[in-house]
Amino acid sequence: MTSKVGRPVIGEPKVNDIKVRLDDTMHKKLLEYCAKHNTTKAEAVRQGIQLLLYQ
Repeated sequence: MTSKVGRPVIGEPKVNDIKVRLDDTMHKKLLEYCAKHNTTKAEAVRQGIQLLLYQ
């Protein structure tokens, strides 16, 4: 049996996904945030959830 190809998982595997609907204004602001902070939309959402849970 061969090992898996691809990048190794860092930390806990992210196996759950969610779908969120955004209006055009919020989506544009999210994209601007991601560009400014050099991050992905998914990581920005994770950071937002962390702020909500641990503030």
